[in-house]
Formats: sequence, C-alpha cells, structure tokens
Amino acid sequence: MSARFDHVDLRVPDLGAAIPFYRCLLSELGFVREAQIENWFQLETEDGSGFFGITEDRNFRPNANRIAFRAVSCPEVDALACRLPQFGARNIDGPSLEAPGYYAVFFEDPFGNRLEIVHRARVG
Repeated sequence: MSARFDHVDLRVPDLGAAIPFYRCLLSELGFVREAQIENWFQLETEDGSGFFGITEDRNFRPNANRIAFRAVSCPEVDALACRLPQFGARNIDGPSLEAPGYYAVFFEDPFGNRLEIVHRARVG
C-alpha cells in the first residue's frame, strides 16, 4: 500500500504573524497554490494532491510533535537550511547525517512548532 498522507492542519497562536514564515517555507517545498478559506492560511501543491493549512488558536502551546518535509537530495536540504534564518526559523540544528541515509535539518517556526526537512537515501 502506498503512503496515504493528504494534509496537515497546524495551529499557531497568531495567524497573521505565521503567514510570512509559512508562505516562504512552504513555497520552497512545493506548496504553491493559495486557497482562500476564512480564518485559515492554506497552501496546496500545484496538482492539488496535498495541502498545508494553518489556523489560529490563541491557547496553542508548542509540544514535542514534529512535521518532516521530504527533500529530493542532500543539496536541497543544504540549500533550504541556508534559507531558514531568512524565513524566521529558530533553533536550527544541522543539516547533518542523523543515521545512515538520513540527512536532515531540524528547526522551529516562530512559535516553537518543531519542523524538519529530510532526505532519505537508499542504504545498502
């Protein structure tokens, strides 16, 4: 069975402050079509097969959950890692080889949501 990932609905404490960060990050990751939905910021893939939505929850507190985005290569991880500070990412760790075939950069959005960009290479 193939993967059945469809979308992410993320909460942040301030939607207006989140939009610049996520507009930059998500457009680099292939989410390029903006959907107009009241009280949401949502970017979709070009073909509409997936989306990443963000809405405001004033009571939101970050936790240990992490969302990982797939990169097509290690150089793509490196290039995106270099851009993360420009987007407003914080607590950037890496990029580095975390395990054989697992090259990643870990970071947080401006509100403490934990994110990752990873390239998985076939090992063996």
